[in-house]
Amino acid sequence: MDRELINQVLAVAKRLDEKNLVNAFEGNISAKKDGLVYITPTGKNKALLKEDMIAVINEDKEQIGGSCRPTSELPMHLETYRIREDIGGVVHCHPTFLTAHAICNKPVETKGYPEMMANFKIFEVAPYGRPGTEEILKGAVPVFAHSDVVLLGNHGVLAVGETAEDAMNKVEAAEAITKALYYAGALGTPLDLSEEECEYFYSIYDSKYRR
Repeated sequence: MDRELINQVLAVAKRLDEKNLVNAFEGNISAKKDGLVYITPTGKNKALLKEDMIAVINEDKEQIGGSCRPTSELPMHLETYRIREDIGGVVHCHPTFLTAHAICNKPVETKGYPEMMANFKIFEVAPYGRPGTEEILKGAVPVFAHSDVVLLGNHGVLAVGETAEDAMNKVEAAEAITKALYYAGALGTPLDLSEEECEYFYSIYDSKYRR
């Protein structure tokens, strides 16, 4: 068992709770190393998790550590790690603004926010799949070929990274951006940048995600 990785999952869970991005019934975090997946338990307050509550799952999908049953979204996490070899952490949660877009099946995109265009370009929406099953991930697989963040139709958001902390940072940024774009639309008509400027920032994004 990797105690450092367990503590990383705990730290991410606590921070996401502090940011109101998870709660006892929504959201789960995992990290993977040396063939083992360390994942948060089902139905527990993320701010109150202890080391022994983190479930440890081996390559045969067997729980070999932790005193609590893993989240019902375990199948989604395990499948996510199979998509790309560089994924070492997964965060799934239901932040207000991103989840609103997911429920409406409306992608998040802009031509007026350079940081969004350069770092994410677009938050695409994957078709609905039943939560707690591998079906939830089917539509997201193509998106992860060129993105680290995907909205799950009628559900929430899924982010991946080299570590759980990396995935967490992307979720936090994605929610903040989506919130800003919502208020910009409510305030007035957002001002788009020129096509030349848009292409410049899109090229920065594309250079990051060439695999």
